[in-house]
Amino acid sequence: MQIAQMARYHAWATERLLASVEEIADEQYHQPFGLFFGSVHGTLNHLLLTDSGIWYPRFAQLPVTGLGLDAEVEADRAELASSLKAATARWSVYIDGLDEAAVAGDLSYTMTTGQARVLPMASALLHVFNHGTHHRGQITAAISMLGFAYEPLDLPFMIFSEPQ
Repeated sequence: MQIAQMARYHAWATERLLASVEEIADEQYHQPFGLFFGSVHGTLNHLLLTDSGIWYPRFAQLPVTGLGLDAEVEADRAELASSLKAATARWSVYIDGLDEAAVAGDLSYTMTTGQARVLPMASALLHVFNHGTHHRGQITAAISMLGFAYEPLDLPFMIFSEPQ
């Protein structure tokens, strides 16, 4: 199932990105770069918030956080990385528990603005992973501007690394 592959990719790419971010000094990590959520730290916090506080709860029918999209969920850098790894890893477990009928169904949820919405389940899941890709790309741009290298995050590199 393609969605299962994208869930694996989401966790794999996040873990590789976080390994690259470890090389950056705290001052640079918190430096504003003009990213939508300011800094590398702000963007990683946004990813944690949306993965674990908004989207996953919608799918798992849990309460959604009432925090703003730019909220600092975790100030500690190491804890943020650990929590983000756990948040991205649990998508594979969730998807493994879905059957094809569930994936072909709909997700009904309430937006952070209070509006009720319905999306096809598969599209909503793909959005979660695409959203992560979008913000990981912003972070890799910041890493590049700082002069640091990072591991390639392209999907084929994950596929090449998986047992055949």
